[in-house]
Amino acid sequence: MTLNGEQREVNATSVAALMSELDCTGGHYAVAINYDVVPRGKWDETPVSAGDEIEILTPRQGG
Repeated sequence: MTLNGEQREVNATSVAALMSELDCTGGHYAVAINYDVVPRGKWDETPVSAGDEIEILTPRQGG
């Protein structure tokens, strides 16, 4: 899969498992798979696959 623009191999099979594997627990994150944002409430049931393009974003303050 491509994760934030870099090829990565992971063991996770869902968004929730991916976030745990990457130690992205707590805090505020947004996840998009193939340009579609996945609501946090659907992370457990949303699969991730080898060919997916995944972006994990955190909000930033500024102007």
